[in-house]
Amino acid sequence: MTSLPRRGFLKLGALGAGVALSGSWARAQNASSVLLQGGTVIDPANGLHAIRDVLLTGGRIQTVGRIPADGQRAGRVIDATGLLVVPGLVDLHAHVGTPDTSLGLPVDEFTARNGVTTCVSAGDVGAPDWARFETEVLERARTRVFTFLHVSDLGLQTFPNPEMLNLGDIAVDRLAETVAANADRVLGIKVRESLDVVGDNGIEPLRRALAAAEQAGGGARVMCHIGNAPGELPALLELLRPGDILTHCFSGLGNNIVQDGRLLPAAQAAQQRGVIFDVGHGGGSFDFAVAEAALDQGLRPNTISSDLHRASMPTPGRPFLPWIMSKFLMLGFTLDEVVAMTTVRPAGIINRVEGLGTLSPGGPADVTLLRLVEAETDFVDTTGKHRTGDRYLEVAGVIRAGQVVV
Repeated sequence: MTSLPRRGFLKLGALGAGVALSGSWARAQNASSVLLQGGTVIDPANGLHAIRDVLLTGGRIQTVGRIPADGQRAGRVIDATGLLVVPGLVDLHAHVGTPDTSLGLPVDEFTARNGVTTCVSAGDVGAPDWARFETEVLERARTRVFTFLHVSDLGLQTFPNPEMLNLGDIAVDRLAETVAANADRVLGIKVRESLDVVGDNGIEPLRRALAAAEQAGGGARVMCHIGNAPGELPALLELLRPGDILTHCFSGLGNNIVQDGRLLPAAQAAQQRGVIFDVGHGGGSFDFAVAEAALDQGLRPNTISSDLHRASMPTPGRPFLPWIMSKFLMLGFTLDEVVAMTTVRPAGIINRVEGLGTLSPGGPADVTLLRLVEAETDFVDTTGKHRTGDRYLEVAGVIRAGQVVV
């Protein structure tokens, strides 16, 4: 039995090191055009699961089909035989940091090695720090990054100290103005609704996040974290609007969507009216028992995300996007489903880049190559429960905007 991929994408100790390029990947790095030949293309947006070639030109998807290597204009040809060729993975919930923050990770180091070409910073900064964050982090990143601003002015800069004990740290008007003025990169507002974060404030931070989102307009969303949620969870769920996101949906930290083995009717009702249920695995927010009960009773998550940050990275549950996708394969999801939950679905929620999360011609040339390894595998959740699977996914290559980065 194996509990880790045999190859390198989970070599955690190397996080600070650059990602080495070798062989055909290194030779193709600076090619103006790249031909990926002979791989199994999985593109749920276009209903495609078949052996195809993919030609990338000028940072765009040029052609998906049968493309002979001779006579075409690719600068380099990469043999993808035996690999899965999927749209670049999109991580809807991650944590991106500046060098002086205790939580967020250097974005290009954690994304590339985990197959991610687009990620979302989930509340790392509040409105007062947005301009600096955009300049020092987002504009310098090779990875495409979007953001939820934190409802609190403090953001997560004080982590692990709670940031939501003082409602005076929420400036609704300024938050709404910042979201509205930066709608090209800011998707909305993040709020953490856990007892240890909000204290006696209950779900008032969520109410204020919703008020700011409404004031910002333009479809601004709220991403609501639940851990051990305050008060009656149905009251929180009923506040969420269609398009808002409940992240850590399978948390087992207490007061979660499954209670006494039963899925809360309010959770099912929320998803039915359009609330998005996001995995947000992290270091403490994924419980097999909660997931299995919810799945058995008809609630399936809309998106799979990592909640990867400095504190969650070394935890036994291994919150790396391909590894989490592998857990859902073990739970009975198909390859097409887990790819959709990490490509076209989160891309549709972002809704800022035409063709993102797909391999549609004209779309961005973001491609992840995965290897499906057949092996008995031990999976661990964030509470220490184990399950055994018979396969896992690992990263074999990453192309961002037509440039090979892994």
